[in-house]
Amino acid sequence: MDTFALHYGPGVHADVGDQIVVGGPSVGKPGRDGEVVALHHPDGTPPYDVRWSDTGRTTVFFPGPDAHVRHLHERPGHSADAGGAAR
Repeated sequence: MDTFALHYGPGVHADVGDQIVVGGPSVGKPGRDGEVVALHHPDGTPPYDVRWSDTGRTTVFFPGPDAHVRHLHERPGHSADAGGAAR
């Protein structure tokens, strides 16, 4: 059971410091990842300001179906996402 979804509701949620991972645009093409550096909504819903590891640039990001969040820090009552599973 996804206790994260039960606590925070369905959909994508992130906090500052979490990692966004996006799949590659096609088979054999690398994906990209970045760090959430700012939220636009206090409940952690998109969009996010993300600093991309491949370019160092910060952009406003609206996650699509090929993106997931790796929660890299502790939330009250939750353990950090060590496995990188999609939420």
